Amino acid sequence: MKNADQLLRVIVCVAAFFSSAACESAAAEAPARQQIKFPDARISVNGLPWFDQDKPVLRRLPAKWKETYRPSVWALAQHPSGGRLRFRTDSLTVGIVAKNPDTTPMAHMTSIGQSGFDIYVGEDYLGSAAPDKEGRIVKEWTVGKTNAMRDITIYLPLYKPVSLEEITLTPKSKLELPKPFALPKPVVYYGSSITQGGCASNPGMSFPAILGRWTDSDFVNLGFSGYGLGDTPVAVAMAEVDAACYVLDYWANPTASQFQATLPGFLDVLRKKHPKVPVIIPGPFYNTGEALEAEFAKEQAEKRKVARDFVEQRQKAGDLFIAYVDGLDLLWKDQTGGLVDGRHCNSLGFYFIARGLEPHLRRSLGLPPR
Repeated sequence: MKNADQLLRVIVCVAAFFSSAACESAAAEAPARQQIKFPDARISVNGLPWFDQDKPVLRRLPAKWKETYRPSVWALAQHPSGGRLRFRTDSLTVGIVAKNPDTTPMAHMTSIGQSGFDIYVGEDYLGSAAPDKEGRIVKEWTVGKTNAMRDITIYLPLYKPVSLEEITLTPKSKLELPKPFALPKPVVYYGSSITQGGCASNPGMSFPAILGRWTDSDFVNLGFSGYGLGDTPVAVAMAEVDAACYVLDYWANPTASQFQATLPGFLDVLRKKHPKVPVIIPGPFYNTGEALEAEFAKEQAEKRKVARDFVEQRQKAGDLFIAYVDGLDLLWKDQTGGLVDGRHCNSLGFYFIARGLEPHLRRSLGLPPR
């Protein structure tokens, strides 16, 4: 028995030795990485207009006006939907190290869409990253096989706050600011959870993000889940952004009477500073409840009428830079496979929305048809 114990100790020691040696060997073989602490002047933060004022916090409204917003709107503004990191590099890999303080799941949305990141190389989607159960996000993607300069876009989470610690690149690789957008000014969207991105499977698949890629333009997403109610303080923030176009897509949260009451004042705030910037106002797209619930169908129809009549009145009053878009041209009854719960869009639904809105947006921006 004594010899057996001695033999067992020898075996354990030998195993430990080789395990330690293997770990040291693996560590020696692991490639070093450039660690780019965030923020960095060579990484452009797009879609978050007040980032330079509040950095390194990634959020959608400025802290200077925090007290003017509803508490729920301020909380939702911590979700950096529409925020993107953009840069050029010849690195063969791109990595991120980030932390999400809240990993509570939503039943009708993926973890990647809520809390994760997407990476695009040029216009092509490459992959995604999601947090672990502690909210830690550590991910590295291979972005190419040769050391050629590439345009990288990393989309930030749609529905959860996030703090970014660093970007990692291969050793000695270059890091530069990205190429400018085709348009010098962003499109600014205001709306509900639908605008914010609920319930896209990926951060890069909200309809503002899709349209941003299709038009090679920057965008700002001011959709607030459940609280797109035409609040004047949000209009004030929007007006501070020198936009190429404003899209007021907030029909989903207010009642028809609230929608009618808030539209004039919201637009007046924008027009005071931007009298000739195009404004697009979509009406409701089709929701499955319209087929079965008479009151709901009536409310939806009334909201469509409110938006259409309001735009017509403004046009007759001399506003030549405002347009109505029928939501039924964006997503209709035969496209309800694009809905995740009869009301919110999945990624296919957001593709439908973007496809329907694109010609109107291009017309407002002075761009040719695609």
